[in-house]
Amino acid sequence: MKVTSIKTYKITIRDKSLYKILDKYISALKEKSVLVVTSKIIAICEGRVVKVGEIEKDTLIKREADYFLPPEENFYHFPLTIKNNILAASAGIDESNGNGYYILWPQNPQKTANKIRRYLKKRFSLKKVGVIITDSKTTPQRWGVTGIAIAQSGFAALNDYRKKPDIFGRKLTVTQVSVMDGLAAAAVLVMGESNEQTPLAVIEDMPFVKFQARDPSKAELKNLKITIQEDLYAPLLKAVKWKKGNR
Repeated sequence: MKVTSIKTYKITIRDKSLYKILDKYISALKEKSVLVVTSKIIAICEGRVVKVGEIEKDTLIKREADYFLPPEENFYHFPLTIKNNILAASAGIDESNGNGYYILWPQNPQKTANKIRRYLKKRFSLKKVGVIITDSKTTPQRWGVTGIAIAQSGFAALNDYRKKPDIFGRKLTVTQVSVMDGLAAAAVLVMGESNEQTPLAVIEDMPFVKFQARDPSKAELKNLKITIQEDLYAPLLKAVKWKKGNR
């Protein structure tokens, strides 16, 4: 697998079109490659920003979250939230590289991922191409953030190993691999988290990725999500009193 980050100019609230950015910096794309785009530049182009000081950040987080825990319940005073079935700090709202603005998540990441895929397919005359929209998340009990996919299009998000044998012939019963999150983690690692100015990346040479010449189906998207009741971590997730956000 090969991951190549792409340096751009500083993307600010003056930028209104993601596709102008893609036209400028993506000059070629191979069949069965994946374009990775940080959620931050999509949100900026969508105008999903709020000037710092116009509204309290905690109020903004409650507005954007599906569920949240009050900030005073953790050491760092960051509200822990659930948004789009992702456990994340502050509903994904971030100030880094925002130049005085809070940057929210894109309005509809899945719709945007599908649109980008169709744009790339048409522009470069490709049959199969993938798109991932990324952000970063923390992992319980571990220092450091890793990349996560908040939307993907053009390939199977999961590789299902259930009913397949291990090396000794034992049938696997629950194992599924998150291809989209694995690719997102690799790409975000290469793109960086500070002033690298590389919000785009291209991934190539992925024999384990099952490309699809279409958008994900409703059933496929539904199968990516798991309820709190079904989650392995249900004892932890259900042990706290989540407050419903205003999203």
